[in-house]
Amino acid sequence: MALFNYFCTMKLFTGAQIHELDKYTIEKEPIKSIDLMERAAKAITTAVTAEWSNDTPIVVFAGPGNNGGDALAVARMLSDKGYDVQTYLFNISGHLSEDCAANKARMIDKKVKGFVEVIEEFEPPRLEEGMLVIDGLFGSGLNKPLAGGFASLVKYINSSTAQVVSIDVPSGLMTEDNSYNIRANIIRADLTLTLGQKKLSFLFPENQQLIGRLKVLDIRLSQEGIEKIEANYSIAEENDIRPLLLKRNPYAHKGNMGNALIIAGSYGMAGASVLATQACLRSGVGKVHTHTPKQNSMILQISVPEAIIQFDRDETIFSEAVDTEDFDALGIGPGLGTSEQTSVALIAQLRRSQCPIVADADAINILANHRAWIQQLPKGVILTPHPKELERLEGHSNDSYERLSKARNLAERIEGYVILKGHHSALCLPDGHVIFNSTGNAGMATAGSGDVLTGILTGLLARGYKQQDACIIGMYLHGLAGDIAARELGEESVVASDIIKYLPQAFKKLRE
Repeated sequence: MALFNYFCTMKLFTGAQIHELDKYTIEKEPIKSIDLMERAAKAITTAVTAEWSNDTPIVVFAGPGNNGGDALAVARMLSDKGYDVQTYLFNISGHLSEDCAANKARMIDKKVKGFVEVIEEFEPPRLEEGMLVIDGLFGSGLNKPLAGGFASLVKYINSSTAQVVSIDVPSGLMTEDNSYNIRANIIRADLTLTLGQKKLSFLFPENQQLIGRLKVLDIRLSQEGIEKIEANYSIAEENDIRPLLLKRNPYAHKGNMGNALIIAGSYGMAGASVLATQACLRSGVGKVHTHTPKQNSMILQISVPEAIIQFDRDETIFSEAVDTEDFDALGIGPGLGTSEQTSVALIAQLRRSQCPIVADADAINILANHRAWIQQLPKGVILTPHPKELERLEGHSNDSYERLSKARNLAERIEGYVILKGHHSALCLPDGHVIFNSTGNAGMATAGSGDVLTGILTGLLARGYKQQDACIIGMYLHGLAGDIAARELGEESVVASDIIKYLPQAFKKLRE
């Protein structure tokens, strides 16, 4: 656990842990809960006033819990700053949280204009273009889909042309599992002002249209509490990566910088072996051997003159396992194809290899076609599926949370590492923890990008990095090189070889 925490400067807490952290802050700072709410409201108000001038009409919708208490405090502060604010507090059940009730009392005591408490009947206000809605209906404590009147209100807000700012979480969105949520009953925010830390559900692609732009507001929650609470999820950032990098011995030679083996390519798919090999070479390894069918020999020798080419006895496919005694790492799968002969050769290769292994692409597809073979994978193996490849292995998923859960279970079951690729690639560790990557962009959604990651990971393993470090560094470098490429070329024009081209700059940035 201590090792995991070393990487986790940015933890992702569950809804229950967020409540625990608030409570810890209140007890240890010490600070009253109503004053912590006031602190949060000031941060939200500052963020709103930075983007909308006080000639913007504002409608605030406050729910009965602490998210509603935040919203009421924000409404009061905006009113004090000269904004025209209409505020609706929904107290349908006749029960408000203690701090929400306290902020209701402050609204009444200060005679804040436009305040309405909704107990039974609700006549929705007109929402038009140029207006701003502040959504404070429900926050991180929500644990079931919205229904009834609140669902109708959400749909009404979503159908309007007004801009929407959500406090902490768009109302209706749960902080982790939305597999069985009703998406039509979730606020679609233009801006989400989340408090303290990002939420797990914010990292899933299907939720981006609900969150809009995201700003994380620092409300000075207890740093000691953040460190003490053990999180199953975290995000790796630059400061986590830099200390992991190995120093290069000034007297090093190619013989002691690692020897990597790439098994990739079939006839017509030589490009996959070229990309994996080039990326491996750019990752600091001393030597790279590439095993490929004879038909690919000319392409590889011209494209990657630095590599040592090892020919398969077959002209067009990978047909027979090879000895790995002299190698420090093996990357296998890109462009292999899934013929039965290749499938048999693959499982034989995985069984006999003693060095660390990265299995990607067709290696994963072959395992999906022969599921009984999964239990024969060596401990510590690294699998790098994209979502469709994972579904072939583990079955259909309703959403990203369910898919991630399956990737976690797979990593635990095989006692290995699963990198579920995506905008926020997720490294699932054998102990059930998940580390998300913070680099990368949409320009990397291009053929061959995964082959490049395989090469990087294999190179790092051969160079001497342990599996966990290689995965964390490899994901980050891969995304960072893609970010540099997108900045130089534009996202539309990035191709996989550009990621390799900018890999040296990514290393350089981390070394600075």
